[in-house]
Amino acid sequence: MDITVAELKERLDKGEDLNFYDVREEHEYEEDNLGAILIPLGELPDHLDELEEIKDEEIIIHCRSGARSGKAKNFLEAQGFSNVRNVLGGILAYRELED
Repeated sequence: MDITVAELKERLDKGEDLNFYDVREEHEYEEDNLGAILIPLGELPDHLDELEEIKDEEIIIHCRSGARSGKAKNFLEAQGFSNVRNVLGGILAYRELED
């Protein structure tokens, strides 16, 4: 089940400890980020080992608009990850929420 930007913002504001990943490119991350761990989509297969230990935990993934994070979610689910959530609308929708 995906996650809305409103739910994500509420959880970040509470200071929840999330498995939170950003699959945009490094230059996008440097311009604006939500504090997620950066793993660009193209590099995701190279990071499966480090993600393995949280395979059954909730993992929240975002990108700019939700498209790349949707692909990342599908990829991780195909690798057996059971609770991957895509941030609907991505960082664009998140920033609109703040305005």
